[in-house]
Amino acid sequence: MHISSGRWLYGMFLALLTALLWGVLPIKLKEVLQVMDPVTVTWYRLLVSGSILLAYLAAVQRLPRFRPLGRKGAWLLALAIAGLSANYVLYLAGLNLLSPGTTQLVIQVAPILLLISSLFVFRERFSLGQGVGLVVLLLGFVLFFNQRLGELLTSLTDYTAGVLIVLLAAIVWVFYGLAQKQLLTVWNSLQVMMVIYLACALLLTPWAQPQQVFELSALQGWLLFACCLNTLVAYGAFAEALAHWEASRVSATLAITPLVTFGSVALAATWWPDHVRPEQINWLAYGGAALVVLGSVLTALGPSLMANLRARRARRARLAAQL
Repeated sequence: MHISSGRWLYGMFLALLTALLWGVLPIKLKEVLQVMDPVTVTWYRLLVSGSILLAYLAAVQRLPRFRPLGRKGAWLLALAIAGLSANYVLYLAGLNLLSPGTTQLVIQVAPILLLISSLFVFRERFSLGQGVGLVVLLLGFVLFFNQRLGELLTSLTDYTAGVLIVLLAAIVWVFYGLAQKQLLTVWNSLQVMMVIYLACALLLTPWAQPQQVFELSALQGWLLFACCLNTLVAYGAFAEALAHWEASRVSATLAITPLVTFGSVALAATWWPDHVRPEQINWLAYGGAALVVLGSVLTALGPSLMANLRARRARRARLAAQL
């Protein structure tokens, strides 16, 4: 069973970096998807990131050894590869049908599902505070979709299909997250990501169309390269954050990702109106997005909040007894 190193400040910094990079990623991907299909974009991101890691680890002579994995580790690796490949492709397919902000908010379900799964896999506790957080999160989703709630519940439009696809992307991501956390007991985060990236790229090769890169404009080409680097740094930071901080706290920090996306879209729509469109939602929906973030934080940090509350009550009781 993986145990965090305890370097919580370093883990928090890495989690914040991950949230920032994931927050701006949909804006860049949306522009690239105008020309390339989701599988090919994913293939390039994984191949470039994995190749950079391969070159680095070979240079420092720290390539991973597969023998220590054993049979259990091999199954975990296969689960992580399948989960991340499916997550990448499904996320981009959903992004094709939704706005960046909506996509990022729906994918916020992923760290919540990771937290709930951790209750069973890593024996983490579920507290009253987490229950309150889940209720707040669900209320936030209802408010966010207030303008299109009837459409979501009564018809299968492109918007509804996009939401369902991103939800599926969130579910398969959980399998990747759980498997990766256990793989960190055998390899370091860079070794884990190198193997997973290259294996995922190999898995997607039959369906990729690399020649589409020649159809990109100069701006789209640079954005694709930025997406590749984003993949390398963001997931590397995420993997390393899990090595130094509890999964619950990493999940709580990642909850701010949708706010980063909404803020980035607003700025980009102002600076580059020809390329980025502002979010078409009302203020009630923005309030719902804030509640989703708040609910995510409460759900992730529920045990710590309840433990602190019990500790304060115990201190007050001891002081009262002394008086």
